[in-house]
Amino acid sequence: MKKNKIAIQGELGAYSHIATNDLFKDAEVKTCTTFEETFKQAYDDGDFKIIIPIENSLAGRVADIHYLLPKYKLQIHGEYFLNVEHNLLCKPEATIKDIKFVRSHSQAIGQCQKIINKNKFQSIVSADTAGSAKELAEGNDKSIAAIASSLSAKIYKLKILEKNIEDEKGNVTRFLIMGKNIEQPEFDKNKKYITSCIFRVKSEPSALYKCLGGFATNQVNLTKLESFSVKNTFDQANFYLDLEGHLEQSGVQKAMEELGFHTVNLDILGVYEASTFRQK
Repeated sequence: MKKNKIAIQGELGAYSHIATNDLFKDAEVKTCTTFEETFKQAYDDGDFKIIIPIENSLAGRVADIHYLLPKYKLQIHGEYFLNVEHNLLCKPEATIKDIKFVRSHSQAIGQCQKIINKNKFQSIVSADTAGSAKELAEGNDKSIAAIASSLSAKIYKLKILEKNIEDEKGNVTRFLIMGKNIEQPEFDKNKKYITSCIFRVKSEPSALYKCLGGFATNQVNLTKLESFSVKNTFDQANFYLDLEGHLEQSGVQKAMEELGFHTVNLDILGVYEASTFRQK
């Protein structure tokens, strides 16, 4: 059986890697340094899918992703919600008394301030959580700890000093599974769907209000609407939108027709089954 090829941003052990393992057993995983490199991998090689974090329940949207979605025009195949559990990792011979510094991604550091302040650790910001664990394993300094996943501890043979050190529980990241030439699933009345798109409104008064009117009239529920500026300008914005429904449903069709009439451009990113996490 042909292995799934998945590209992720970050080193092995990243939370994207955990999401990959949960979704695709024994997948061939390619690590990429940046999000753009990850998108480009799937754009250049149609055999690859990518698993990309788009938003976090505590930290909000993930930077850069909204600009890469319209640039590469990959299709969304599905979504996955992952409970993020941060751990304090150290060299095998180290103890909590040895630790003076903690290294991780800025979001992870921000989400673990209680343990950092309690122990008066100095923070070192790195590109990603798993990369911090890898750097720790490759170095010889036992005064440094890393905030990363338990998978990172296993891969890089590090000790877990403390588990689940995040300040708040319910830290969930939403991932998108994307690729090229992905076919839209046929509508099944027994399933729930999400349709995602990006659009730019016309530069006229009440433009956004007019765009959204069709969703109210046709009773289509929006689960996400977020603006982000068009590059090199301050007077235009793109909008990322998620709605509950399938393009084959008449209410969704009518709402999208109304949306298209009031936009400069409209890109459908995908129609896919809604995660069961949404029902919790």
